[in-house]
Amino acid sequence: MDAAGLNPSSVVSSISETGVAVVQLARPHKRNALSQDTINQLTRILRQYNRDVSVRALVLTSVGQSPFCAGADLQELALISTVEAYRIGWLKDLEEGFAAFQKPIIAAVRGFAFGGGFEMALMCDLIYTSAHARFGFPEIKLGTIPGAGGTQRLTKALGKQKAMELILTGSPTTADVMERFGIVNRVCLAEEDVVEEAIKIAQTIASFSTPAIGLAKQAIKAAETTTLHTGLAIERSLYYTSFSLYDCQEGIAAFLQKRAPTFQDR
Repeated sequence: MDAAGLNPSSVVSSISETGVAVVQLARPHKRNALSQDTINQLTRILRQYNRDVSVRALVLTSVGQSPFCAGADLQELALISTVEAYRIGWLKDLEEGFAAFQKPIIAAVRGFAFGGGFEMALMCDLIYTSAHARFGFPEIKLGTIPGAGGTQRLTKALGKQKAMELILTGSPTTADVMERFGIVNRVCLAEEDVVEEAIKIAQTIASFSTPAIGLAKQAIKAAETTTLHTGLAIERSLYYTSFSLYDCQEGIAAFLQKRAPTFQDR
């Protein structure tokens, strides 16, 4: 069983002593395609780790050397009608699971992230990739479109023209290109393990004040959904809120006293 008490064949997870949770998609025989069962397991783990105070950051990746995610499970998708999709809110629970997670999520992408896999990576806060990783939205080749935020997040990140090119052609692109456009944070060299590098950045983040990290993530996410004027007001409110944190007072005192701070996550 994994940490959430679920079937380990779809999603497995663990928590390190540093407070970094590693969650692995574990359907390598299906290229880690997103079945509803996999989505249920993943969102349940996200809910559990969101409540778990010992978890300070999360790395999402694939098991072993399998690719990150091929997207939606087409065998299931073939059975879903428009009426049924509306009834069950197909993929909505995946989006809501990531949106509700208050701690940083780092995607560690091996191989490829296509369709829903690319969308899931875009839902994460940082993306680290292997040198030969590829990204793309092949849905147009199947007579459909991205349905878990791909058209929206990619357009906000890249602009209309580049998003149109990638989505309307269905052509994959490389990790290097995504890094140049600011979608990918780091492309790891061949001798580096992308998961190890993602864990390192997660450990760095986990060493800081958890409530301060949460405020920063909330402020940054507001920029995606609000105007600049509204976003500035939200940022200012969260900034002022941080003044009441013990960790803020400790951080300032430590700086003035020229010592390392001791954060207590309050």
